[in-house]
Amino acid sequence: MKKEIIEHEEHEATRRTTLGFWIYIMSDCALFAALFATYAVLHSKTFGGAGPRELFNLPFILLETIILLTSSFTAGIGLLSAQRERKGQTILWFLVTLALGLSFLALELTEFAKLVGEGHGWQTSAFLSAFFTLVGTHGAHVLGGSLLMCVFVAQTAIDGITPVTLRRLTCLALFWHFLDIVWIFIFSIVYLMPLV
Repeated sequence: MKKEIIEHEEHEATRRTTLGFWIYIMSDCALFAALFATYAVLHSKTFGGAGPRELFNLPFILLETIILLTSSFTAGIGLLSAQRERKGQTILWFLVTLALGLSFLALELTEFAKLVGEGHGWQTSAFLSAFFTLVGTHGAHVLGGSLLMCVFVAQTAIDGITPVTLRRLTCLALFWHFLDIVWIFIFSIVYLMPLV
């Protein structure tokens, strides 16, 4: 009887977590939809300054994209390892994902610093304000996901693969995949379309 109660409580916790997670993802979809719409309206409002063709270095952005997409792959392997209750592999793959995510952030900050250093800051034009807001919001999400990854990896190292850690790692991996999908839209709309 006690085992059935525990299983029921676990099922209810998983159901509540799943519902809350998807509500959060939908709110993030609405946020990014608003930011993409703003960028679409303002992308040509350069105030007589440089536009995407002059500012963006496609090979550099492609490197960022490859790193982030690779991190999604490693997060998937980490989740599969967690589902198979392989603690060491789970920790390893999520640490690789973390390293790739932080590499992506370092490149993004390098790009931002270069633009600002050349006089193309967010206050220069409506286009750059929309660009920094959209790409910076995505970067803030990657940073938040990286911090969560540190916490969940530490928790997995201490507690092992439990229903709680597996549920958290599942949500984290799905969130990371969501960030990759958003980045694909950013890469396509912000960086690639103006150069084609």
